[in-house]
Amino acid sequence: MNKRVITVGIICIVLISLTVFQLMKNKNKIAKEIYIHDTSTPILVEDGRAEVHTFDSQFSFLGTFEPNRTNLIGSEGQGKIISLNVQEGQLINQGAILLQLDNEMLQYQLENLDVSIESQSNDLERLTVLSKSEAVPAVQLEKAKLALKSSQIQRKQVLKQLSGNVLKAPFSGVITKKLVDLGSVVGIGTPVFEITDISQLKLTVSVPERDIQNFVLNQQVSVNVDVFPGKSFSGKVSLIGIQADKMHNFKVQVLVANAKKELRSGMFATTSLLSSNSVTVLSVPRKALVGSTKNPAVFLIKNGKATLTYFTAGTSDGDYIEVINGLTKDDRIILKGQVNLTAGSPVKTLK
Repeated sequence: MNKRVITVGIICIVLISLTVFQLMKNKNKIAKEIYIHDTSTPILVEDGRAEVHTFDSQFSFLGTFEPNRTNLIGSEGQGKIISLNVQEGQLINQGAILLQLDNEMLQYQLENLDVSIESQSNDLERLTVLSKSEAVPAVQLEKAKLALKSSQIQRKQVLKQLSGNVLKAPFSGVITKKLVDLGSVVGIGTPVFEITDISQLKLTVSVPERDIQNFVLNQQVSVNVDVFPGKSFSGKVSLIGIQADKMHNFKVQVLVANAKKELRSGMFATTSLLSSNSVTVLSVPRKALVGSTKNPAVFLIKNGKATLTYFTAGTSDGDYIEVINGLTKDDRIILKGQVNLTAGSPVKTLK
């Protein structure tokens, strides 16, 4: 019996050992098949330097489109949502019904008030007749009138609550956020939707003080969008800042009609206007730009590594962006390959 037990134990140990060995073999095989990027391997990039560039008499200022308006819509009533008529991304028109709340109890209140008003109206008629013959005191008639008026006011309040239980779109736009679901219980003022109006878009640009005098309110300007090369849109200057930032730039906003909804918030665009003067300033190639135009940056090469550096941009044309502050002519700027970079990535340049 003991020999048999020992034999079975040995067999179990052998089987377990073989299983472990096979699992380790499979693990090593899978590990070899999985590609793991070696962060110490330099990434091949193309570099250049900031250079002096002349912007001709047609100046362009780079910016990013923003919605004409974005509003967070709150519930006007309180209760459980029994009907939800829109979804995120849906285009809706002004006055469209967005949701409806349960109004059963309010309907009961309204019916009760209607019965009460009818009864009080009848009582008032009888008291009026009796008052003329001085069969009832005048004060009783006055109380009846006040009671009827109070019930009528209560009815108006219930009707207002009922109208608030049906939420309608205050303006046309796109549902960009849906914050509730069918069956949710909301109170007055609870945020339920975010509606974004893109029938017009605002292009916000920063204009150096030397060029701000070229802009006037309601001025018609040309707007070009990166994703629609060769196509121009008409814009109108809607705002000119009166206070410069610390870099002596002024905010200018241009309204662009978007009836076909082909333009989208966040797209890069430039607004152009003619000037009698040309400007020769330090600039960087536009293709080196990283991030948004509100906070433009480029990757520099320092000690063999990519360093993300922010700068203040000014005038722009199709190929170059003016550098107002943040870069020098001696900086080595990465022109190609930055899509694969993160701050601190090792890099090597094309010979």
